[in-house]
Amino acid sequence: MLGGSVASRTAGPGGFRPLRMAVPKGVLFAGSVELLARAGIEIGGLADPGRLLVVSTAEIEFLIGKPTDIPVYVAYGAADVGIAGKDVLAEADLGVVEMLDLGFGECRCVVAEPEDASTSIEEHYRHLGVIRVATKYPRLAERHFEGRGVQIEVVKLNGNIEIAPLIGIADRIVDITATGTTLRENGLRIVEEVLASTARFIANPASLKTDHKRVSNLAERLSQVSVQ
Repeated sequence: MLGGSVASRTAGPGGFRPLRMAVPKGVLFAGSVELLARAGIEIGGLADPGRLLVVSTAEIEFLIGKPTDIPVYVAYGAADVGIAGKDVLAEADLGVVEMLDLGFGECRCVVAEPEDASTSIEEHYRHLGVIRVATKYPRLAERHFEGRGVQIEVVKLNGNIEIAPLIGIADRIVDITATGTTLRENGLRIVEEVLASTARFIANPASLKTDHKRVSNLAERLSQVSVQ
């Protein structure tokens, strides 16, 4: 059940059950591990997990997953807490509790178009009545353009979003960038910002209620070492 408790998992001796934390693979992984270590949290083999997807310590059981899966693990109660990018959270829109901005993994979700585009987005829209947008983030893209009163056709891609305008399958893209270098190298320019994103500490609503002390204590420890 969405937002359900994880309390039904088997507890150890004396009824103790370690918290489960979902940690994302990829660009946020190293920053997550570093932050946890600086907060004095035992990370065990998390720093070098190899192919392991579950790393257990006395205090926390870490689940390692794809960034887009982290909000799902937390929302559905497979994990009590997790670390996820704001962009992923906004796209998933699953109702997890966002407790803390951890301040690392800074990037932007932007709208980009070919540098040699001869017409503005407004002129293009007036002519065709719709704009074709390639993205990994269909919800974010639709909400952004809906807020502008612009109808879009979403082309859902899972990688190499920059290529879409170059091969003629989209007029614009909505994608994540940290520096804009990849966009520039592929002849694209940023025309709008959709969302600023950093890593966030999130919690399952039921876990926050039933295990408030441990979840809040963990958030406090992370806040003391997070990037300000």
